[in-house]
Parts: sequence; structure tokens; C-alpha cells
Amino acid sequence: MYLRGSKFDLTRRRKRANPLRIFILVVLVGIALYFNQVVVPQTPPLFVPTPTATRSPESYIADAQALASQGKIPQAINAYQEALRVDPKNISAYVTLARLQIYTARYAEAITNAENALLLNPNNAQALALRGWAKAFLGDYLEAESSLKQAIQLDPSNPAPYAYYAEMLMLQQLEGKGDLNTLDKAIEYSKKAQELGPNTLEAHRARGIVLENTNNIEEAVSEYEAAISINPYIADLHLALGRSYRSLPEPDYAKAIEQFNYAIPLDPTNPLPKTYLSRTYFLAGEYAKSIQYGEEAIKNAPDDPYLHGNLGIVLRRNFELERAVTELRLAVRGGKTSDGVVVKGLPIDYGIVAQYYYNYGLALANVGECTEAIQIAQALQINLPRDDIAQYNAQEMLNICASQLGGVTPTPGGTPTP
Repeated sequence: MYLRGSKFDLTRRRKRANPLRIFILVVLVGIALYFNQVVVPQTPPLFVPTPTATRSPESYIADAQALASQGKIPQAINAYQEALRVDPKNISAYVTLARLQIYTARYAEAITNAENALLLNPNNAQALALRGWAKAFLGDYLEAESSLKQAIQLDPSNPAPYAYYAEMLMLQQLEGKGDLNTLDKAIEYSKKAQELGPNTLEAHRARGIVLENTNNIEEAVSEYEAAISINPYIADLHLALGRSYRSLPEPDYAKAIEQFNYAIPLDPTNPLPKTYLSRTYFLAGEYAKSIQYGEEAIKNAPDDPYLHGNLGIVLRRNFELERAVTELRLAVRGGKTSDGVVVKGLPIDYGIVAQYYYNYGLALANVGECTEAIQIAQALQINLPRDDIAQYNAQEMLNICASQLGGVTPTPGGTPTP
């Protein structure tokens, strides 16, 4: 017996396969395989950010070079930093960046980048020279000299290290930290730089600095003008040329002012161009403009006692005595500005600091603050015996206070005596 209707009925006749159905199935399988092997790998995962294409370091370098050629030094510095972020082993970029940072007085950063280049190549003469140059500006003369001598040994035909060495020696000389041979060596090294690279910016710059500070002003003007013709976008070259125009036997204040104004957009956060403008207008007798630029300079560096002292001198000359006392007190005694910025006072010394002290004392005497004026007079008489102008003004403070006390002459200690 066999069971009817059973699913296991082996005698049942099978249906014939449908060719169309088989074809469609094959096509669907093929589509699925293609999608899995080709489309899926090229599709980013859901909810994952799409990566941003990275620029090549060469493109940043090209941008930096273009910006530098247009005088946009701060922007060029940023572009070089981006290039090094992408390619941190680019020695040339470190060297160029360090040079630009020195041009904008960012000496510590320049040292870091020069040393980064030296980590990659300890015998890179350019990096050693720039490291030494930046160290000199920070007053680290032993390290500066060591780096510059190494650079000269490695590349004795390169004029730049000789030029930087000459600048270092002049800085030492001006700070009173040189010896009997320092000035002669600075002259020698500046001439060597000129001999090796008569048409280089470095040689003209160094020679100009030496000539300016040895009172060969007309020659210094020529050297600075030659340096600027090579690169007109370095602020301190314009400052140097402006100083030299102002120091000519017949000062050319108009040209000096022009140069200082050129420097402002090249280094907009630097207070020096505005300070020099203030000083130049003061020398020209234009006190209102001098005060204006003195105030602008302080906005760039409100904690700098020298800037407050410079402004105070002009205010006293313009008979704004109360304001003069306020500014000169910050320079001499220190304190806080009206905005709460702390200013550290300057210890008494010869030179410009002496001018702050005796202008402060005279302003105090003129507004009747004789107790402190007498203290300043005493400090000048004791501490600056070789400064005839300071001694004269100290006595003048005592005379003014004596007249205000009815003819009684105060002693330097502050006690009036008949």
C-alpha cells in the first residue's frame, strides 16, 4: 500500500524549470556581487566625517614666499609655520622662518626655529649664524659669539655671519659690555662682510650700523639706503635710516618722519616707529604731534617705563605739568597705569634715564611737590656726578623749591636751611 497525498510520494512528476526565472536570478546575483565588491568599498561609512584634503607643504612655501615678497612678513611667518606643520623636516623653511622672525624682533622664536634646523643638520651654517644673531639681540653674547664663529668656520666665504658678528659687537659696545678692541673688531668684521658680499643686504646693514654708531652719518645713510633698495620690507632698516636722517649735521626731519611712517605697517605692534616719530616731532618743536605719537606708542607697550618717560618729557616741555608728573613717576618710581597695567620703575643711571629723573624732579618742583623733588635732586647729585646737565638740573630743583619756601634753600636731604 502506498499513501496518497504524501509529500514523500516518489512517483509524483517534477515540474520543469522556468528559463526566464533562472536568468533573472542570475542577473540579481550579479548585481549583488558588483554592489558588494565595487560600490560598498567606495562609500564612506555613515555618520563618519569626510576627511579634508591636506595641502602640500610646497603650496604653503609658495604662499609664504609670495607674502614675503609683498612685505607681508607676519602673514609669511604664519604660512611658513603651516608648511612646517605639514613637513616638520624642511630645514630651509626653518632657516627662512628664523630670519623673518629676527626681522620682526621675535628673537626667542627665531632661536627655536634655528635650533630646529640644527637638530636636522648640526652643521648648517645659516642656522648657526641666525641663532647667533638672535642670541646677540637678547644679550646672550657668549652663545652668540660661539654660534657665529662656528658658522664662519663652516662657511668662511659667506658674508652673513661676518655681518651678524659685527652687529653683535656693536650691541656689546653700546651696552658698555665690550673691551678696548670691541669697536675695532666690529669695524673689521663689517668690512669683511662687505668684501665678501658687496651687494648683499647683510653687508650694507652691518656697515650702516657701524657707521651710524661711529658718527659717520652721511655714509651710514648711503649704506641703509642700499640695504632698503634690496629689501624695502624690513621695518628696522627704515628705523635706522630715519635715525640717521635725524642725526645728520643738518637734520632732515621730513625724511626721518617718512621713514618712521614706512616702518609702522611693516611691524604694526612695535612701539619703536611711533616712539621715534614722537621724538622727531619733539626735536622739530611740534609738541602736539609728539604727544600724539607718544600716546600711540604706549598703547603698543603700556608696561614699558621708557615710553612713559619719553611722553613725560614732552608733556613737561608743553607745560602739561600734572600729566608730566604722572608719566614720569611711572618711569622713575613705577606703579600702575590708569588701566591697571603694572610698570616697573627704572633705577637711576646715566643717559636717557637721567633725563627722566631730572625732568621728573623739575616737574615736581614746578607743581610744588618739593619733598619728592628734593629727594630726586639728592639722588642725582649723589649717583650721577659726571653728568653736568643732571647736576645743573638738580640744583635748579633746589632753587625752585627755595623760592617757593620764601628764599629758604633746601638741603639735598630735604630739610630747608636758611
